[in-house]
Amino acid sequence: MLSQLNLKLFKLINGLAGKNTFIDKLAIVSAKYLPIGFVVILAILWFGKKELKHHILYACYSALLGLLVNFTIAYFYFHPRPFMEGIGKLLVYHEPETSFPSDHTTFMCSIAFSLIFFPKTRKLGITLLILGIIGGLARVYCGLHWPFDVFGSIIIALFASCFVYLIRNKLFRLNTFIIQLVRI
Repeated sequence: MLSQLNLKLFKLINGLAGKNTFIDKLAIVSAKYLPIGFVVILAILWFGKKELKHHILYACYSALLGLLVNFTIAYFYFHPRPFMEGIGKLLVYHEPETSFPSDHTTFMCSIAFSLIFFPKTRKLGITLLILGIIGGLARVYCGLHWPFDVFGSIIIALFASCFVYLIRNKLFRLNTFIIQLVRI
């Protein structure tokens, strides 16, 4: 039942690929390079606003934890990508490896959720969450992932960000050490 829904959603999203060159190029750029934009934004915040350094580090921890969860899942569970099953239109080359979960989506959404928890970065976090979801859907559009890969990644990102937020007081000393170390 769920696999049929996943397939229907995939065909709905990926079925649009190849029909509009501009949208295809936009989706390809989003699918491949949007995570780099998140790194650039964190770097700009790091060098621009001293009071946000702790928030940025929490976002980094969330992304690392989310990716660690992804790698653990991928180690024990293999799910072929759509193009490996001859389904859909592939717009971007990718190695034939497990599709679940989407590392790109987990990375972006972990950062976004983490920033949403803090009032000073909430608006940015919401904007990044929207972009992260768009980036995940772009990966479906490009034929790299199933919709449930993206949905699962959003759940993993939320879990990772909540966990880091819950232990943020224990990470504060590590943050202070890192901030001092980078100043040297």
